[in-house]
Amino acid sequence: MKLMVVVDDDNGMMFNHRRQSQDSVLRERILQMSEDSVLWINGYTKKQFGDTPPYVRVSDTPLNEASNGEFCFIEDMGLVSYEEKIEDFIIFRWNRKYPGDMKLDFFPQDHGMELVKSEDFKGSSHEKITMEVWR
Repeated sequence: MKLMVVVDDDNGMMFNHRRQSQDSVLRERILQMSEDSVLWINGYTKKQFGDTPPYVRVSDTPLNEASNGEFCFIEDMGLVSYEEKIEDFIIFRWNRKYPGDMKLDFFPQDHGMELVKSEDFKGSSHEKITMEVWR
């Protein structure tokens, strides 16, 4: 699977059981990247996407559902136990610090993955969002 996450500078994903932030440009980028495949999300994440294209699938267990070549965007779940399924790991970085009580638990460099692409883009709510692609 091609796993996607969003983190702050402290690798925070959630604060007080809610996403730290959201950005409409980032959502569009996620949808565009996955439009030729399948994008798995859970019900919590679905709330920020509203109406979704037919290639978006919602499941309580998206990490279990995603197959090779399919995308999975996770905001509120641990990842380390799915290491064997991860083909690409796409990290979007907010480039700022938020309070965080749920942190990323999978670091690609610790699992033999290499950074193959890094790109900055302007979001709707963040001046700079960095996309890293690890393989």
